[in-house]
Amino acid sequence: MNETYGIVSLVPIVVIIVLALVTRKTFVSMLMGVLVGFAILAAGHPVKLLNLFLDGLYTVMTDADTAWVLLVCGLFGSLIALMEKSGGVLGFSSLAQKVIKGRRASMIFTWILGIIIFVDDYLNNLAVGAATRKITDHFKVPREMLAYIINSTGVTVCAIVPFSTWAAFMSAQMDKAGMVEGMTPISAYIQTIPYIVYGWLAVILVPLFVLKVIPLFGPMKEAEKRALETGEVLSKESKEALVELPEEETALAGKKNRALNFLIPMIVVAVLTIITEDILIGIFAAIVACFILYLPQRLMNFTQFFDTVVKGLVDMFPVLLLIIMAYTLMEVNSGLGLTNYVIDVALNVVNPALLPVTIFVVIGLLSFASGSFWGLAAISFPIVAPLAAALGVNPFLTAGAVISAVAFGGHICIYSDTVILASASTQVTNADYFKTSVPLVALAFILAAIIFLILGFVM
Repeated sequence: MNETYGIVSLVPIVVIIVLALVTRKTFVSMLMGVLVGFAILAAGHPVKLLNLFLDGLYTVMTDADTAWVLLVCGLFGSLIALMEKSGGVLGFSSLAQKVIKGRRASMIFTWILGIIIFVDDYLNNLAVGAATRKITDHFKVPREMLAYIINSTGVTVCAIVPFSTWAAFMSAQMDKAGMVEGMTPISAYIQTIPYIVYGWLAVILVPLFVLKVIPLFGPMKEAEKRALETGEVLSKESKEALVELPEEETALAGKKNRALNFLIPMIVVAVLTIITEDILIGIFAAIVACFILYLPQRLMNFTQFFDTVVKGLVDMFPVLLLIIMAYTLMEVNSGLGLTNYVIDVALNVVNPALLPVTIFVVIGLLSFASGSFWGLAAISFPIVAPLAAALGVNPFLTAGAVISAVAFGGHICIYSDTVILASASTQVTNADYFKTSVPLVALAFILAAIIFLILGFVM
């Protein structure tokens, strides 16, 4: 990794954030940031810039992890389309509305559903949005608030539950870095969970905002006012960018919309993901379950079933483009040496008591800037583990600070895969999500930093 670019390595990130806030066009902003990054690497030579850009795209597109993510997101779009066309989503929403009698209850229901679907953050962000949009729309909850609630129980819940994809990955990184202290990796992770401070705060703050224990403020308060006064749950920008999902209620008129046609496929996804530890297998199995469920009920014929699968893939195409561009940005950041620069500058000389808060703030801001989470954690653990051991800092507290930091990035980075999916699931633009959620997420970040500062002195 090249380490000679120094502070210049931050330029693409600044370009993306500024353009996203000004233009509210996430893809264009990310593309420009990526091109600026490659222009720096190419020293301004147009032909070299083009070659680097194409090489970066080729590297991303031929990577097995990229293929897995694109398949997961694309096929989940197909699954959602099938469940909506069958009337399953409408049936589930109608059933929930019979139980849920108020606006706050609809948001608390969303929060609880997000906690229950803890297996995988992708599954959480995509499934909860599909299940709750109609319910919260009925009670005039702005989609920006829905997106905030969903992403607050996506990455963060997965991080603080020991039976999730996050737990499996992070415990393996702790083991490789020598932080398990003779325990099994999962046992060490369980010891770390109390110290994943940001994850706990992000989840706990949601009902406090919903119940007005902490009043909404900033742009989210404005979105709330718009929804209540005008009934518009989407901003003008989000409505203009809206990609309609296949949930036309007129097409479902006269059909018996059964909640089981939603619940059974979702249970199949969750159970198979737990058993196989691969959400892709769970999604494939759920699509097969839909085929077995829907055709005998005559909800659709063979041709309509596969037409719907394709339509779901097409609906997810803008999301897939954003994910590809996000991964290409990581290639740019790697070439510029962004991660090494920031970590080396921040962690070279630090007081032992200040190590946890320094790790959280520095890696958190780096995660926010780079859009890298698991990759950043994989880079960070081998750096911070020996540093913590040398300074005599609790390894579980150190690991908790790292995991909290990358969870924060996943919660708010405008071009992270989880924000992309939460935004797509609720049909808001990434810029609208970012603008309205930043103040609320910042509160959790500041509180977490204070707690890590205190823990550094008392542990």
